[in-house]
Amino acid sequence: MTQPHATKVLVIGYVWPEPRSSAAGGHMMQILETFLQQGWDITFSSPAGTGEHRADLGTLGIREVPIELNNSRFDTFISELAPDIVLFDQFMMEEQFGWRVEQYCPAALRVLETSDLRSLRDARHQRLKERLKASDDANDFNEVFASALREEFEHMAETDLAKREIAAIYRCDLNLMISEVEIELLVEQFKLPRNLLHWCPLMVDLPSVPPAAFEDRAHFLSIGNFRHAPNWDAVLWMKTAIWPLIRAQLPDAQLHIYGAYTPPKATALHNPGQGFHVMNWAEDALDVMSGARICLAPLRFGAGIKGKIVDAMLCGTPTITTPIGAEAMHGEHLWPGAVARTAQAFADCAVRLYKDEALWTDAQSLGQTLLADRYRQSVHGPALIEKLLHCQQHLAHLRSDNFTGSMLRHHHHKSTQYMAQWIEAKNRNPL
Repeated sequence: MTQPHATKVLVIGYVWPEPRSSAAGGHMMQILETFLQQGWDITFSSPAGTGEHRADLGTLGIREVPIELNNSRFDTFISELAPDIVLFDQFMMEEQFGWRVEQYCPAALRVLETSDLRSLRDARHQRLKERLKASDDANDFNEVFASALREEFEHMAETDLAKREIAAIYRCDLNLMISEVEIELLVEQFKLPRNLLHWCPLMVDLPSVPPAAFEDRAHFLSIGNFRHAPNWDAVLWMKTAIWPLIRAQLPDAQLHIYGAYTPPKATALHNPGQGFHVMNWAEDALDVMSGARICLAPLRFGAGIKGKIVDAMLCGTPTITTPIGAEAMHGEHLWPGAVARTAQAFADCAVRLYKDEALWTDAQSLGQTLLADRYRQSVHGPALIEKLLHCQQHLAHLRSDNFTGSMLRHHHHKSTQYMAQWIEAKNRNPL
């Protein structure tokens, strides 16, 4: 009796996943592990170079196949592989390879893993720069968080990046969204069909042992990949505005800052005399997080949801953050720590939570409840598989209902195809 073949999945990654360096890398690994649990046959490809903290996919049984931009060898590769599902990691990979997938593997379900809305993050960054430039008080950032999401999306809609990103979302059969807030904004502001969007947040297994208690912890901690611009901005804000206010109330306080790819401009901020320690990369982020009493995440711009805050909840570590940091993270639940809008409010909340054991213990408990209700792998993993299988079964109908996506594929893919073919011919025959 012939056995049915395992579902074949091709993931085209913007980078090779680094789960210990970024939330995006961690989320990709969670998705891959969900596929593996189904017995699916997975190939991961990327045109990127290998990072020093990349995951060893081969040990998990995932094939690793490097690919190149603007190279027709990819056409032969995907034709021979014949995947049932192609997952693009970030919209730039759909722009580069989408036309090839459609031409050489038209029956494959095309899925985009957005990570976050890159255009929203970029628009918020630009608005932060404008507000800081116009501000008389460099340490008062209340206005940074005062604008409505509608206003932010109006600003975002003016950018070329938003037009590219939303076009890629339309061109795919399904898009994995990490943030419910971004789903609602895409539907309400940009009128995307809701059935193109699937909520797939960070997916974690709940801790099996109780986290360390208040008296067994010390110090403040902040963590994040330094290549991610919001993290670097957060470190600068802590250094110049927030940390001096905390030290004024807690003269012996210590802050340990961890992050992958620490640049010289960050290590230059290291100052043990001020209790400000730049620690470079953490081999085990959960281990260092578990020993800290408070996680600081003063994010002034960004999008999606924050892996560092999910890690903090896993470790039972309360978090002080901003409205940007808390966005889409807690639904109707109380925040496991505090959310502050100004440097002074941030510092006051951090000091109060650091000193008050009862308040701290309540925050820890809120984090454990929030994890169980919103981030369980045992809930979101099966929901993702069910959605993918449903889309496969109804693919023809989904595509016939998405005329806008078909139109955008027609025009974008033709122009991209001709440009890619011209670049490849030029590379073969340089002047």
